[in-house]
Amino acid sequence: MFEIVYQFDPTGRHTPQMPSNAAEARQRLEEGNRAFAIDIDPTTLATPVRRVFRVDADDLNLPTADGQPPLQQPFAAILGCSDARVPTEIVFGQGCNDLFVVRVAGNVLGSECLGSIDYALANLGKTLRLVVVLGHSRCGAVTAAVDSFLDPARYLAFAPSHPLRAIVDRLMVPVRAAQRAIEMSWSFQAIEKPGYRQALIETAVGLNAALTAATIRRELRDQIGPEREVVYGVYDLITRRVGVTIGIPGECQYTSGLVNPPTDLTGFDHLGIAIATSPPVSDLLRN
Repeated sequence: MFEIVYQFDPTGRHTPQMPSNAAEARQRLEEGNRAFAIDIDPTTLATPVRRVFRVDADDLNLPTADGQPPLQQPFAAILGCSDARVPTEIVFGQGCNDLFVVRVAGNVLGSECLGSIDYALANLGKTLRLVVVLGHSRCGAVTAAVDSFLDPARYLAFAPSHPLRAIVDRLMVPVRAAQRAIEMSWSFQAIEKPGYRQALIETAVGLNAALTAATIRRELRDQIGPEREVVYGVYDLITRRVGVTIGIPGECQYTSGLVNPPTDLTGFDHLGIAIATSPPVSDLLRN
């Protein structure tokens, strides 16, 4: 049994200490995800697990003593996918008023999403220390883009809908980058492998999150400043852990937690190869 309890004491106020910098904000998210992944591990659920989140009146949106609404005080803004299997606050073990969350299919960066993050950075500056782009494995939006890339006739299914086309079109760049990374790592014959489609999906998921994070960092550089960071990660639906495969060719490894995106095209080439040669993707292409 896995039980989540929100504890509120109306007779006293509990004000958790806010992260004072980006590194502390990142650590808090990573520790929250680590606890979440361990707590609901099927191998440990023979023993009931109970997680208690202490919340304050502000967290519950209760008015203050003078009748004013509570202040919005998140310490991180997160752009994630709309997928119902990736509940952002729970994935990172956070409570109410901790995160400013923007969710859209494929965690694509349209003008509305960029504007929402811009708003958060401009208006929540006293507490907001971190911007996170969160992708996830087996993403349906990325899968749709990959299928349209492999079989252009399938793109016609999105033709009548401009909103759907907008999502798929934005994902074509990381999908094409993923194809290039796989070809560089495995040669052109990789397309003949039974697992090529899934390998392309998972490689594109990682590159999409990294590219989006890099774009936010560039587009909102004046808002980011030296006291904030933009990072990304990929949530694995199986392990429930957030992490990425990073490194340089020949030195690829899985790194848990959140990382900074590449700063140039060479960095993205290295990242693509690192993902394409990581154990999960390699297993798909060796069979």
